[in-house]
Amino acid sequence: MTSSGVDHAVIGGVVAVIVFILLCLLIVLGRYLIRHKGTYLTHEAKGSDDAPDADTAIINAEGGHSGAEDKKEYFI
Repeated sequence: MTSSGVDHAVIGGVVAVIVFILLCLLIVLGRYLIRHKGTYLTHEAKGSDDAPDADTAIINAEGGHSGAEDKKEYFI
């Protein structure tokens, strides 16, 4: 083999390794994106479906933050 043939073999090997790493990263990234679809659990007011606007939904909401009046702090 001549030195140019060795150089081409090294360059081809490096390119093959880079392509292999990129394919592996694409597979891992694709699996991650498929598993994490971005759906989140939200706690919306129960009356928000029928309300014409956001203010009415909050006023008519069942079980909102009305429990805040029950909590009191006492400093001794």
